[in-house]
Amino acid sequence: MVDVSDKAITARRAVAEATVTMSAETLSMVIDGGGPKGDVLGVAELAGVMGGKKTSDLIPLCHPLPLTDLQVSITPERAGGLLRIRAEAATTGQTGVEMEAMTAASVAALTVYDMVKGVERGVTIGAVRLIAKSGGKSGDWVRHDPPGHEASGGPAHQPGARAAGRISKSPRQGGRSGSRRPG
Repeated sequence: MVDVSDKAITARRAVAEATVTMSAETLSMVIDGGGPKGDVLGVAELAGVMGGKKTSDLIPLCHPLPLTDLQVSITPERAGGLLRIRAEAATTGQTGVEMEAMTAASVAALTVYDMVKGVERGVTIGAVRLIAKSGGKSGDWVRHDPPGHEASGGPAHQPGARAAGRISKSPRQGGRSGSRRPG
């Protein structure tokens, strides 16, 4: 592992995303909460949070971090036939949380695949990438894609949108209770 004992303790945050592309029929089934394995979106969001918390067990030489925040949200995009998975991790420490955010997004994407593979084997996981990071000596970084490339995750997480990792103070959109990030 890299020795971080001389690094300053700072607030650190990272946002990552992954996409999962599938047929319109499979996407409709996922959005409607159907499918043989149940609520794909809810299970995948929770799996992402669990995966992000296990990052140092999965990635060799990755520091175990006391996470102060970890959220995973999945936004369906019918026009593109995809699910956009967004993971945001935070800590106060001597090293960043980019790997935790990327692991959370990846595990959520793998969970979506696992839950729909019986319906459609051609599902594709793609665009696992860091969107932004803040904190530490290197400061802030934000991905700026040139026109025509995959969007960087769309607008910031909106109140009432799906998100695992937080207890809700009000019901989710669509009448389901759950978690959300305050706006």
